[in-house]
Amino acid sequence: MEPEQVLDVARLSLSTLMYVSGPSMIVALVVGLIIALFQALTSIQEVTLTFVPKILLVFLAILLTLPFMADQLNSFALEIFSMIAGGGSSIA
Repeated sequence: MEPEQVLDVARLSLSTLMYVSGPSMIVALVVGLIIALFQALTSIQEVTLTFVPKILLVFLAILLTLPFMADQLNSFALEIFSMIAGGGSSIA
């Protein structure tokens, strides 16, 4: 495998990772910021106030974006399998 092909596979892997994990990470970031702002404004320092809503909303975001994630992972797997079958030919 040539260095260009390795870079193509790495680029494809990282972009797939960002597409798949992006929605849940953005939800976790937004919920975390809202809860931190709420805690700072009300001086409530309850630990479970941070984790429980974040876990629930991230789980909901994963459920809502599951078809998109599955499609991205399927496309990634098909591309990698076609590269293996083609003897390492370049990514289309």
